[in-house]
Amino acid sequence: MKFPTFLPLLAGALLATAPQAMATAAAAPTALVAAPAKAAASTRIDPTFWWVGMKNPKLQLLVHSPGIADSKLSLAAYPGVTLEGTQKLESPNYLLVNLTISPEAKPGKLQLSFTGGKTKLKYAYELRQRSTDKSRVQGINSADFIYFLMPDRFANGDPKNDVVKGTKVDHIARDSMYARHGGDLKGIEQHFDYLKSLGVTAIWPTPVTTNDMPKASYHGYALTDYYNCDPRYGTTEEYAQFVQKAHQNGLKVIHDVVLNHMGSYNYLFLDQPAKDWFHQWPTFTRGNYRDGTVNDPYASALDRKMFSTTWFDSTMPDLAQENPLVTNYLIQNFIWWVEYTGLDGYRIDTYPYSDPKFLMDWGKALLDEYPQLGMFGETWMQQAEGVAQQAYWTSNVFPPVDGFKSNLPGAIDFQLKYAIEEALNKDAGWAEGVSKIYYTLQGDWMYQDATRNLIFLDNHDMSRVFSVLGEDVNKLKVALAWLLTERGIPQLYYGTEILMKNFSNPDGLVRSDFPGGWKEDKRNAFTAAGRSPQEQDMFQYVSKLGTYRKAHPVLQTGKLMHFIPEGSVYTYFRYNDQGETVMVMMNTGKEEKTVDTSRFAERLTGYSSGVEVTSGAAVADLKSVKVPAMTALVVELRK
Repeated sequence: MKFPTFLPLLAGALLATAPQAMATAAAAPTALVAAPAKAAASTRIDPTFWWVGMKNPKLQLLVHSPGIADSKLSLAAYPGVTLEGTQKLESPNYLLVNLTISPEAKPGKLQLSFTGGKTKLKYAYELRQRSTDKSRVQGINSADFIYFLMPDRFANGDPKNDVVKGTKVDHIARDSMYARHGGDLKGIEQHFDYLKSLGVTAIWPTPVTTNDMPKASYHGYALTDYYNCDPRYGTTEEYAQFVQKAHQNGLKVIHDVVLNHMGSYNYLFLDQPAKDWFHQWPTFTRGNYRDGTVNDPYASALDRKMFSTTWFDSTMPDLAQENPLVTNYLIQNFIWWVEYTGLDGYRIDTYPYSDPKFLMDWGKALLDEYPQLGMFGETWMQQAEGVAQQAYWTSNVFPPVDGFKSNLPGAIDFQLKYAIEEALNKDAGWAEGVSKIYYTLQGDWMYQDATRNLIFLDNHDMSRVFSVLGEDVNKLKVALAWLLTERGIPQLYYGTEILMKNFSNPDGLVRSDFPGGWKEDKRNAFTAAGRSPQEQDMFQYVSKLGTYRKAHPVLQTGKLMHFIPEGSVYTYFRYNDQGETVMVMMNTGKEEKTVDTSRFAERLTGYSSGVEVTSGAAVADLKSVKVPAMTALVVELRK
């Protein structure tokens, strides 16, 4: 998520809340939750159901109902399930229920009876059988090629869910960059074949959980219900089916999550369980966005507080994750989504903004239950902060700092993004231009495993790479060749393959609809007939590289060796023990270069020729190679 426009600190309106009339418990957004039999209409329990067979036998239910705190709870005898007690919170409308579910417990329904207070009700709480399919959650790794998209802007497969009764935005308006446009899960499903034709193996949509905010709700990063899919994308059950259908098509699914904050229309904020569930300020206080204050040995307490306890934006309340009850609520929620859907990985928004101890607890709990789960975090910091700061937030070789030791498997590698951009837009120098890639990768020693990092060229918060590169097709091809041959997990932002462009001023300009995703569109760029010759050429270039990568393990899990750039030419190799070797030569200069390859002997020995992957051209003599200006050669070596 992008840093919001800066405003004076400690200024502005009071903490953003919904109108007072909506702050009552009765107005909590329960309409999207299927109420169990015999439950009062205004009652909800999070998690909405649970499973037997989980590694952690403890379960904490958050019960929300008017006046529920005064009620006495009894649990009908259920073999293997023990009621450990209840806990009141500040609000009379909440009650915590603590349960232990032993390994002997069987699926069924727990009969909960609330009596003796203002609220008297019976609730049948469902326990399901945990999946025994060990391959269901596949994980995300360097064998994958991720396609990142915004569901609302990709394709509208079901016009009937464009407007859902009861939501705060009652229309779609494709001519507005802040309105919803109608894209949905069904629209993504209808284009699985398109994604597979690019060599894509994993789909990363922006958050699909309910974002029932009155403005700019399409992006999903201000969630208002932790346990439901936004109905304008599809039902929660349809989302689980979406994951299953993706798997059947050989595609993994990454679930985009927000740990640090929520939307101000979330029922947990409208009717707060307790004041200490959120960081509260007398007036709206925007943060300083300086994650370096967390591990800066000289940071002032004020600067650190202004990063860690302030709000990300005026409609995004900041969660007090140092509260163990908040920690537990979030951990259970994200375990719930994995078990319910079988999703393959989490992308964590604004990762450094969360409480450090919480991040360790959250990561451990998720990986204890799902060791194969893929996880990578948004570690967006400026280029000047460097690789060390990015590695600090990822599993690294450093000792703990103030008790924090990251267990996040991979980072979103912003530092490499800056490096490839500089390589293509700045003349080569000792450490500048293309040399920036070399020196950025040299810092990989700080990661436990840099191949778990996600590498990318742009995203929904940044200017599109085609525009950043001056709409130079040759530069974009070099960037894409690098993306699909570099170490790590490559991510392509939707539409890059058809030359979608624009600068993020404002963000909506880089979040345009994919042409052809709506039946009324004048052209359909999902088909060759709907693409211009230049767009078709770029599509084929990505497809050629993407499908080659998918078929050749050397570009997925192979080792990397690179050589110090000479002038504008940077050469690196991907190789493995099975005898596969791919040589990549990038010439980012304005003139053709003839490269003497004698200094690459340790990787070229035994090879006599090669084939350039994107063109199919033979490379008959490896002793010297001509590399045209602003070109990347991807050469499969032959013996």
